[in-house]
Amino acid sequence: MLADLSPLIAATTQWLTLSYPACGGALAAALSEVQARQAVTVAAWLRYPTPTDAALVQMAGPGGTAGLDWITGADPAGHDDADDSAWRTWVDEVVASWAACLLSDGELARLAIARLANGGGTPGAPVEFRRLVSPDTRDREAAALLRHPDLVAPVAALHRPALHERIDPGRALTA
Repeated sequence: MLADLSPLIAATTQWLTLSYPACGGALAAALSEVQARQAVTVAAWLRYPTPTDAALVQMAGPGGTAGLDWITGADPAGHDDADDSAWRTWVDEVVASWAACLLSDGELARLAIARLANGGGTPGAPVEFRRLVSPDTRDREAAALLRHPDLVAPVAALHRPALHERIDPGRALTA
């Protein structure tokens, strides 16, 4: 299933890292990208837990960045060449929203990973998400914008209730 969601995960990670850039150079950019990719991976596995779900999103497409760009005030036309913007069609708004929730709320990230471990959609062997759930000081500094609850709030709020329902169906998690 991971291979089926790879374009979605890559594009949504790219959107997050461009929208909330790293602070502090090349190493910080790499650390920020790893954290975003881990959050997007967890969110994608929760959103598309079966091979059928992954196949359907491949056929229908995830939706693109238009809504996310509008919410964040981004101007994608000013940043990308026309030839380089195809990746934007693979960004999934729900996955980006869920990833923003996970990045800005460590407890929610732990609950999401526990949900995956308990039959919620991990493909194959267990995967470690240390930089998502236990970021060290360097990780936090690198992804300061990406993890700031107030900065990611407009994106996180889009689909937070659906994430809470997916993680713990029938029970309300504290928001």
